[in-house]
Amino acid sequence: MSTDITKSVVVPLDGSPIALKSLNYLLLVFGTQHNLVVNLFHVVPGGPPILVEESKKDPNMARQIRDLESRNKQIAAKALTAGKKALLDKGVKEENVKIVEFKKRVGIARDICGWSEKESMDAIVLSTHGRSKMEAFFMGETACKVMELSLICPVWMIKGDVRSKPVLIALDNSENALRAVDRAGFMLSGTDCPVTLFYSKRNLMRFFSSDAVAPMTDLETMWKSAAGREIAPYMQKAKEMLIKAGLDESKISSRVVDGSRSAAADILDAVRKSGCGTIVMGRRGATNVKSYTMGSVSRKVLQDFKDAALWLVP
Repeated sequence: MSTDITKSVVVPLDGSPIALKSLNYLLLVFGTQHNLVVNLFHVVPGGPPILVEESKKDPNMARQIRDLESRNKQIAAKALTAGKKALLDKGVKEENVKIVEFKKRVGIARDICGWSEKESMDAIVLSTHGRSKMEAFFMGETACKVMELSLICPVWMIKGDVRSKPVLIALDNSENALRAVDRAGFMLSGTDCPVTLFYSKRNLMRFFSSDAVAPMTDLETMWKSAAGREIAPYMQKAKEMLIKAGLDESKISSRVVDGSRSAAADILDAVRKSGCGTIVMGRRGATNVKSYTMGSVSRKVLQDFKDAALWLVP
């Protein structure tokens, strides 16, 4: 795949230092010369509809509403200018940095998702301090809403400080996982990020109690062998997809482990041991239960990961 293909991401900013960490992550992965367009996005709130209506009858209230909206626009301009300066100062081309000042229509999360879908963004990039410590409009409620509402555009959640380029793609035997591989291949083409394809074999203790499984060592051995055979074609397919996307074959590795009771814990353990800075996974796993927006594994990884970026692909 040609590295000249343009990729576009949207980075919502609110003026807080934590929001700018999204930009640091993009610079780490893509550098300054990659053909990545960064859309710096700020939702400008308007006055409550009931006050706007009342202001039509009261000139003093109308003036206060105008002043409030003017201050909101100033806050937006300050946040967006700071974000643009941070990128330009690092050497990003000015034509690759876009400013989007969006007047609130429905709600912050819905407006972010709606605009991203309409403009065919390749990812929504959000930052957070950690569990229950999101600042400004990156309150937990808003970030969760973005992840739940974005049914087409992948969401990248940055938690803490990301300092390493290696990427871990969590696989299972599902089309959802291969879709995540496809998106990762597209976004990572033209970068020098090493990629590990990772699979955790489901332990029988995920289905039965340890007391029941312990005496049945032969059954456990047969189960692990069958699980390994089942995932093998998916691992091969994923590698082929990455190579076709333009990734260097020498930078692609595969790892299959005997899983514990928790696939999420296995993924996070692998991330820590391998020093990966990015986790890629489908939002739903092999069960593909569409009544749930997120699968149990992706939800647990989202809850417990730190100092990394998590790409959740619908």
